[in-house]
Amino acid sequence: MIENILSDVPRPGTPKFFGVEQVVQIVALACEDPKKSQRPVSHWTPTELAQEAKKRGIVEKISPRSVGRFLKGSYSTTPSSSILVKR
Repeated sequence: MIENILSDVPRPGTPKFFGVEQVVQIVALACEDPKKSQRPVSHWTPTELAQEAKKRGIVEKISPRSVGRFLKGSYSTTPSSSILVKR
């Protein structure tokens, strides 16, 4: 009976689709010069990063919005602050 009471119950919402390693690789990609990937831009956009992450096989599919969330740091459980802000 106690085990049933203390057991974890399913929570609403969808499970995380991207692993920590994938997020780290996408953030590392954002730190690279886009020209290294033959991208005709001077700065990465979430759309460009999503396309390049798929091209490199980091993820099968990803939206620019998800990439934007990773770069803002809202994917992790740490206090929200941009992870690409120079301090």
